[in-house]
Amino acid sequence: MKLRGVYAITDSQLLAGKFLAYVEAALDGGITLLQYRDKSSDEARRLREADTLMKLCERYKTQLIINDDAELAARLGVGVHLGQTDGPLTPARTLLGRKAIIGSTCHASIDLALQAAREGASYVAFGAIYPSSTKPEAETSGVDMLVEARARIKLPICVIGGITLDNAAPLVAHGADLLAVVSTLFAAPDTREVTRRAKALNALFTAA
Repeated sequence: MKLRGVYAITDSQLLAGKFLAYVEAALDGGITLLQYRDKSSDEARRLREADTLMKLCERYKTQLIINDDAELAARLGVGVHLGQTDGPLTPARTLLGRKAIIGSTCHASIDLALQAAREGASYVAFGAIYPSSTKPEAETSGVDMLVEARARIKLPICVIGGITLDNAAPLVAHGADLLAVVSTLFAAPDTREVTRRAKALNALFTAA
């Protein structure tokens, strides 16, 4: 599977009361990856929701990625995204097998990205690329770092943080393979707008 396009990330607060409807609207807009991100300790609910999302993603031929939980990903047979506090990537690769998608958060560090590549990452994620309302405390990495990363890293590059329809085009032009978005999609007023925004972001890749 080619890792290129829109990468939607769920937010349980933003999606409260409209979770599946908005996720399906994003899938309808042609997103490439869907990340299930839920930091709660309710394991039964997380398994139930992730299983539901997996079935939904299968219908749309989209890959589901689980945030921070390789064991849940292994249980469902899907991919995982690991942050820097989640330990080395190698055990996750061993657990999930060589075909699974495994992403790694690299913040604003090319060295971390090169290390993740050596450990078997499928893609590396840099951010916050722009100032982000979701993580206002995050250091911004900026477009200049994306340009350097593209020159040095052969893996697909994901960028996250503050990405909107207005500022996304330069990121694609400078080599970003995946645009990871949360509020840009899921703070939309209705499902039709979620789908419209997903399609508009996707169009940037066909134009590039």
